[in-house]
Amino acid sequence: MKIKLILIGKTDSKYLNEGNAEYQKRLKHYIPTDIIVIPDIKNSKNLSELEQKKKEGDLILNQIKEGDLVILLDENGKQFSSVEFSRFIEKQTISGLKNLVFVVGGPYGFSDEVYKKASSNISLSRMTFSHQMVRLIFLEQLYRAMTIIKGEPYHHN
Repeated sequence: MKIKLILIGKTDSKYLNEGNAEYQKRLKHYIPTDIIVIPDIKNSKNLSELEQKKKEGDLILNQIKEGDLVILLDENGKQFSSVEFSRFIEKQTISGLKNLVFVVGGPYGFSDEVYKKASSNISLSRMTFSHQMVRLIFLEQLYRAMTIIKGEPYHHN
């Protein structure tokens, strides 16, 4: 199985980029992981929230292939503990799934079309994080899940 992380917009912050790179490097030892960054929509200030979500949604859907299992990182999604998330990842791994795709939307979330394509939604917290910070938090949790699956001592109960 391969994990794909689809993101809207680049991360400008040096410390977040360094953290993202560190966890991407760590993940390579466990599972193939592709990160696809969709550029920010140009002239978004001239678009309504709905128009911006639609344009971003079309770009997201262009990155999804037939047979991909799509999970949205969404504030209203299901919450997992780290151990529960590792079990979810492990279940997908042994299911024979080819691509597990996680999507971080832009500042307004997702279009209706993207919600329809998704199998489920996951929330990292009841708190709100910037979509740039979510990347680092998610990559760390994905790494943590892989170490839990492998029985390594990174996670402490």
